[in-house]
Amino acid sequence: MSQRTIFWVFVARVFLFMPFMTVAGCLPLLIEEWEIGAAQASIIASGFFFSYAVSLLGFSWLGDYIGAKRSVVLSAWTTTAACTCFALFAEDYVTSLIFYSMVGLFQGGVYTPLIVLFRENTPRERLGTAIGWLIASTSVGYAGSIGVTGLAIGISGWKLAFMATGLLPVIGTVLLLLAIRPLSNLVHPRVPGGGFLREFRQNRRARLVLAGYTAHNWELIGMWTWAPALVAASFVLSGETTAVATQWSASFITVLHLGGAFASYTMGRLSDRLGRRTVLIWVAAVAATFSFGVGWFVAFTPYLIAVLVIVYSFFAIGDSPVLSTAVAEWTTPSCLGAMLATRSLIGFVSAGIAPVVVGWVIDTLRAGNASDTLVWGSAFATLGIGGLLAVFFATRLPRTP
Repeated sequence: MSQRTIFWVFVARVFLFMPFMTVAGCLPLLIEEWEIGAAQASIIASGFFFSYAVSLLGFSWLGDYIGAKRSVVLSAWTTTAACTCFALFAEDYVTSLIFYSMVGLFQGGVYTPLIVLFRENTPRERLGTAIGWLIASTSVGYAGSIGVTGLAIGISGWKLAFMATGLLPVIGTVLLLLAIRPLSNLVHPRVPGGGFLREFRQNRRARLVLAGYTAHNWELIGMWTWAPALVAASFVLSGETTAVATQWSASFITVLHLGGAFASYTMGRLSDRLGRRTVLIWVAAVAATFSFGVGWFVAFTPYLIAVLVIVYSFFAIGDSPVLSTAVAEWTTPSCLGAMLATRSLIGFVSAGIAPVVVGWVIDTLRAGNASDTLVWGSAFATLGIGGLLAVFFATRLPRTP
């Protein structure tokens, strides 16, 4: 795959991922204006991720039968339609839950089938770097999402944020279809006596990577969903209003996701040099340490908590391109779509549960009049469980290059 194609896929996905962090960026305002609890508010984000899990499953599986490129095209067009509906019609708790879930339901084809396209068109020795760019575009899209959300909140509130981030994916769809137009649509022949179930039973490395990805998603998506609220809570404790705190938080979370893009590129490239296993172990270990510690600093200066969260995110996202590269190169091509589908379903079901668990801990401890330090420290510590499991599964991988 040429550098030019990779670049335009990168730019296209930035626009396509604009709605991903909209609700997370608006959580403090939604809780206040809609008079709902933290757990209930997080259900909107979880509805998105549950739908996204189904979408990843469907489009990955479909790619094995109609080809990865066609799966990407279908997902891009349906994503545009769903995002437009979210922008125009999401106006309260129920409609936001419905239309935000619809956005997730069609986004899957601009992720896992693109991994297949990258593998089909990239030499193995550069695959980690190429997929690093692919994952990095996701982080830049998240940064754009939270950045646009913060600007829109400052101008006119959460409704403008929904509209702005919901309409930008139209640009992404056009750019993506133009970028992948020269690529061939391949349908890999079935291996006699093979199939996904046989591959899954016999491929221990792929099973370990799937387990590690599930644990990684628990930690990463839970952190991404609640990090804006954590930073905003720190600003509120320092004396700012909720609206001002939310805008400040959005500014720092934008930097967080830009740092995540750099992490995706550098860790993907580093895994080409040092090996997948080594990078997975150390990156997951550092992220787990932050999960167990970051929430306890909420009562300190908000600038400290913002810096800690940015560094935390760097390591939490760092193993994502390595996990994607590992499953892509360790799976038989004819089964790769199904393997990615299974990985995504399990991984994003986990991702959908994690934010609700964090919200439940927050509501429970607040109901007991616990201190803010105990509330946020305990809530984020639940994400550290995923980090520890990610380390464990990485250590079980063979030491081969």
